[in-house]
Amino acid sequence: MWTPLALANKSRILDLLETDRLYAAYAIGDLEPGMFEQCAWFGAERSGRLEAAVMHFRGISPPALLLIGDPEGLRAALALARLPGEVCLTCRPEHVAMSSEFYFWAKATPMWRMALRPDHFRPVAGESTRLLPEHSRELADLYALGGGDAFSPNQIARGVFYGIMADRRLIAVAGTHLVSPTYGVAAVGNVFTHPDCRGRGYGAATTSAVVAELLAHGIRDIVLNVGQDNVPAIHLYERLGFELHCRFTEGPASPRKSVG
Repeated sequence: MWTPLALANKSRILDLLETDRLYAAYAIGDLEPGMFEQCAWFGAERSGRLEAAVMHFRGISPPALLLIGDPEGLRAALALARLPGEVCLTCRPEHVAMSSEFYFWAKATPMWRMALRPDHFRPVAGESTRLLPEHSRELADLYALGGGDAFSPNQIARGVFYGIMADRRLIAVAGTHLVSPTYGVAAVGNVFTHPDCRGRGYGAATTSAVVAELLAHGIRDIVLNVGQDNVPAIHLYERLGFELHCRFTEGPASPRKSVG
């Protein structure tokens, strides 16, 4: 028998997330002060033990919805939550069928979560520059070339970004989606090279610089997301020492009008 409940105790949430720390890295980072307050957590326990959790993070648009734990427990937690509006839904393959009872997937993208162990890091040499908040406009202009809208200027102040300049123009960048000093996790992302400058190793050099700084600051678990069909990017990250950890599915989803 499952008992659904709203969650507010960080320690209890963390205990569950630590059962698959690398898959749950983003959610662990959202336990940080300033991030936790932007989250709503729901869970389900069985025999007094928390075995499933739903995280609804409102700090981005659309909000992020992450599922972790037993699918039957998640069914009970989602029935309690009944969250409105479109979300970016992230879940393991075993959660997709159950989540479809609550959400209509507009696009479900098969992804890999990759992770780097510090002793497996293989740095790549290259001249890159630490980017600061004053580079926000240049970063936004570069990302716009790829049609990306996931970048927010406040990510620079909270994270680690490195770029490569040519003729005073930013042509390549790598950064982070989150850095959690409290819990020792970080997520690399925002990796992009100008279409005219690809094939020169800039992605590897900037990503290497980001990873090196994270490790120097004591981050012990560094993860990233990549599409399962993006073979060149997977090879790039493997070159740096990242390894495949788990499959997951991610994409925009809208609540179904009626559940159950």
